[in-house]
Formats: sequence, C-alpha cells, structure tokens
Amino acid sequence: MSDKRVDLRSDTITLPTEEMREAMARAPLGDDVYGEDPTVNRLQELAAEKVGMEAALYVPSGTMGNLVSMLSHCRERGSEYIVGDQAHIYIFEQGGAAQFGGCHPRALRTFEDGTIGSAEEVEAMIRPDNEHFPVTRVVALESTHNLCGGSVLSQAYVEDICSVAQKHGVSTHLDGARAWHAAAALDVPIADYVRAFDSVSVCLSKGLGAPVGSVVVGSQEFVKRCRKLRKGLGGTTRQVGVLAAAGLVALDEILPGLGGDHARCARLAEGLAALGFDVETPTTNLLYFSVGKVPIAADAFVAECDRQGVRLLVVPGAVGRMRIVTHHQITDAGVEKALEVFKAAVEA
Repeated sequence: MSDKRVDLRSDTITLPTEEMREAMARAPLGDDVYGEDPTVNRLQELAAEKVGMEAALYVPSGTMGNLVSMLSHCRERGSEYIVGDQAHIYIFEQGGAAQFGGCHPRALRTFEDGTIGSAEEVEAMIRPDNEHFPVTRVVALESTHNLCGGSVLSQAYVEDICSVAQKHGVSTHLDGARAWHAAAALDVPIADYVRAFDSVSVCLSKGLGAPVGSVVVGSQEFVKRCRKLRKGLGGTTRQVGVLAAAGLVALDEILPGLGGDHARCARLAEGLAALGFDVETPTTNLLYFSVGKVPIAADAFVAECDRQGVRLLVVPGAVGRMRIVTHHQITDAGVEKALEVFKAAVEA
C-alpha cells in the first residue's frame, strides 16, 4: 500500500503482498472436497500446530468460522450459547446460529475491557437442568475485542471462564479473529493463550493480510463436525489452495511483525490526544476516538482527512465515534503523514 494514500479504516483492506501473489500462482493444488489439496492441508496442519490443537479447517470467512463452531457445539435446536452483548458474533453476524441452527443466544453485558462478568457471574448464567430452560452448550468470548477498542482478555480471565464452563460440561469458543494480536500484546505464544478453549476461530485476513479466509481449530471430532457443516452452508470449495497459499505466507511473514502494528497505533493515539481528541487508549492495533474538544464534527473530520489522502472510519451506529486500524501495510511514514493530515484537518 502506497504511503500516498493511507487507509486506516480496517485491517481487512490490505492487498496481497508480492510474496503472496507468487505463492498463489505456484501453489500445488488438488480437490479439497476429497481432502487432496496439499496447500490447504499444509495450512490446516500449520494452523493447528501454531494454535496448539489437534485439527483445523479452512473456511472462507470469520463469520462462517464462528457459525460452524457454534453449530458444532450446539447440536440440538433450542440449545443456548452465552455471549457478550457487544460481541461480533452477537451483533455483526446476522444471528447466524439462531438463523441456521435454532441456537438461542443469552447475551450478557460486555464491559469496557471485553469481559462479560466474573467467572461466578458467568457460572450463574449457565442454565440448570430443568424442562423450562434451553440447555447451555457453549460460552463464547472475543479477544481482541473489536467494539471494546481492541482490548485483550487476560490469560487468567479466559482460564477462569473456561474452567467454570468445563465444570458444568459446557464448551468454550473464542472468536479470535485477532487473537494473533492478543497473543502478541501479551508476548506469549498463541497456543498458550488459547489452551483452555475447546475451539478457536482465527482470521488470516484481519491482521495477517491474506486476501481470503479463516481457520477453525479444535479437536479432531469437533473439526469433523465443522467440515460437514461447512458443506451444508455452501462453504466447501475445490482447488482452494490457490487462496490458502496466501495464508501460509501470512503465517510465515506477517505474523512475526504484529508488534509493529501496536507501536504505530500507539503513536497515532498519542498524536490525536495532543490535538485534543478524546482517545480510548489502545492495547493492540485498534484505536477508537471521538472529537472531544476539537472544533469539528466527526463526519466532517473524516471527510477532510479523506480529501487529503487518509481514510478512517466513523463507527456505524455510534455517534461521533471513529476508528483507526493499523496493519502491516501501514508504515512509519504513513503514520507521520496521517498525523500531519489530522492536524491540517482540525485547522482547516
């Protein structure tokens, strides 16, 4: 991405690197329906190894990754899953588990740090064995948490929640679209970070820059169920190694540099705060802020920045709240240009 135009709207807007394009062009291919695409198989093996679980499944999107996971855990219609009321699964994925699987969400309050209450509070929400209630099958967490400013759930918190769920025979799932960033922020291997979960969905596009795809990771039995569900949802493809090849490059070349995304995000936060914006202190590569004392409306600020070659996002449904996301195609020079444009837009 050229620094002539700095696109900070999301880490989903990245374009494939030259290395990705080359890998896609020369990837050995086969029919993935028969399990014969060697590039997909290698990607799944590598993802399972990195996340520290038995098996993995490549899916077209994070939404499908979460959906097949929830349906795999909630095998009976009328099952219930516990989720935060600000979770991506709950807000931005069309209620897919209810729509396609008859799974009932029990939404708990999401706090500013991305938690959904203490282990004791979550335990109290697990349904007792009573004919009046749906059966609680899974607790779903999110880390990093998108609407909570890219916050990272602590290792202790996720292990406490997973422990209390396990005590009641309830599964746990992590919407880990940006779990790579969470692990980088905590400076731990992702396998250590997610070890308590029964399943994890990790994205190869958000954060890692591949053009397409996510990976669902869990036990062999769990992934087998997800594979069947993927077929029913229309997510089964043939020579998909042409896409999976970019994911392999992302894991090899982009993953080690995520700390740089965090540092550049912190620099942008510092610069916006100095201009008078109200800034939600970032912990990873997501930065939320509002106009604060700056004499310009959010929409006008974003439009002026766009005119000067820097793109950012006004959060849908959140009055005056804006978002910036750094990624591997935002350079130090791009950050400095963005700060110059922010200053000029305020003074315009």
